[in-house]
Amino acid sequence: MKKIVLVIGGIILLISCTKKTEENTWVEAPKKETMASQIAKLKADGYEIFDYVDEATGDTVIMQQYFMAFLKSGPNRDQSEEEATKLQEAHMAHLGRMYEEGYADISGPFGDDGELRGITVYNVPTLAMADSLANIDPMVQAGRLIIEIKPWWAGKGYPLR
Repeated sequence: MKKIVLVIGGIILLISCTKKTEENTWVEAPKKETMASQIAKLKADGYEIFDYVDEATGDTVIMQQYFMAFLKSGPNRDQSEEEATKLQEAHMAHLGRMYEEGYADISGPFGDDGELRGITVYNVPTLAMADSLANIDPMVQAGRLIIEIKPWWAGKGYPLR
């Protein structure tokens, strides 16, 4: 009886570690990335990081440097309504592309009509890269917005709440 239970347990374990493809072949399920491999990859890619152990949970937390771009009102805001609309559409397409390509993790406007218009958090290894990406925004190129970028640290993989 013990042999049967062990064999069935082994089969269940094997099935849980693989999945069947459309071609009826078995492939291994992807392995979870280890903390050490995540740290090594981030360092190899040029990111500034440090890690610490959270005393409450015992979990290792990787802190990564991101770059927060503050979008401010620029000196050239006298475009026609039609031109401003086209620039806004191009601006939104730029931000969408930054997100899709993995360069930016979050973007959004502020809720008032002040000088500080919005933010974008760039997930790139250097300030120079964040600055370059922010400055190809059509609104920035048209002078409708200007950019100020600050380094910002956050726990890797933590969602907004």
